Amino acid sequence: MIRTVVWGTGNVGRAAIRAVDAHPGLELAAVLVSDPAKVGRDAGRLAGLGCDLGVVADDDVGAVLGGRPGAVVYAASGDTRPDGALADVARAVAAGAVVVTPALYPLYDQRNAPPEFRDPVLAAVAEGGGSLFVSGVDPGWGNDVLPLLVSGLAATVDVIRCQEIFDYSTYEQEESVRELVGMGRPMEYEPPMLWPSVPTMIWGGQVRLMARALGAELDEIRESMERRPLETTVKTRTMGVFEAGTQGAIRFEVQGIVDGEPRIVIEHVTRIHPSCAPDWPVPPDGAGAHRVIVEGSPRIEVTVAATDEGENRSAGGNATAVGRLVGAIDWLVAAEPGLYDALDVPLGPAVGKLGRRPR
Repeated sequence: MIRTVVWGTGNVGRAAIRAVDAHPGLELAAVLVSDPAKVGRDAGRLAGLGCDLGVVADDDVGAVLGGRPGAVVYAASGDTRPDGALADVARAVAAGAVVVTPALYPLYDQRNAPPEFRDPVLAAVAEGGGSLFVSGVDPGWGNDVLPLLVSGLAATVDVIRCQEIFDYSTYEQEESVRELVGMGRPMEYEPPMLWPSVPTMIWGGQVRLMARALGAELDEIRESMERRPLETTVKTRTMGVFEAGTQGAIRFEVQGIVDGEPRIVIEHVTRIHPSCAPDWPVPPDGAGAHRVIVEGSPRIEVTVAATDEGENRSAGGNATAVGRLVGAIDWLVAAEPGLYDALDVPLGPAVGKLGRRPR
């Protein structure tokens, strides 16, 4: 059994606790939190399992890592604190742990990551013998292993398009939705997530991973962006009111250009309410989905819609990201210490999990 720590108990951390508890080869050793109100609470209750797991939340990072866990699922956010997340991850790797996380966007494509992100991790690997694998859903399996798998079913491939189509009122991080993405803000507001080069910083690594796997040489990576205002004021279940005239939908693409043409495209269509931009692509049902379209012979389209925590699509997406990461731990423990990406780490079947549930 691999003693595993879950660091953080938010949207990703809750799913991570459940996934570790359900994994036949992992043992939940500790849960780290930053909120004093959570210290001492049982992990099962924090994860919404409705039962105790016998592991209580702790805020003493040094003591937990000093116990030399075999693995750490780093579930704390890196969106607004990338330096802090990098320091935490490097500390866990230096303690000898295999670390899996969705939090560090530049390290999804670790070979091309900026030195300020890559070097501290490599130094931590050399110091403690741990490893790091960064992945998620989008960026993550939705635009690396899934499109690459589907492309193998085609005789010819003209374009690979990966879409995330979501109603962000189901995304339980209101500050990110309003401030980073700009939903509900005036149209003259410039959301940080949409600043020039930021989409490429987040999703460009996925374009490069796909190109590398396909043996294609990229000319460049381009961005395109559209925004739409709400035509009427709407009230959402989880985030309150969004006023007419404020940003209600965004659509952007990160395009991998091959021989002058967009051949690898990651597209996001994000709304705060279904009434905004109804002419843009919509999910087949519900509040969101991930879709891969391979234009070629034959044309192939695959849509994945995941749900969790009461049929919540955003929670379902988080849970699939966690499934990818937690499912990689045993492979990483058996591999040499190092820094890995999605083309290194196989996505295997759910061995030993059929019919198994968290306690």
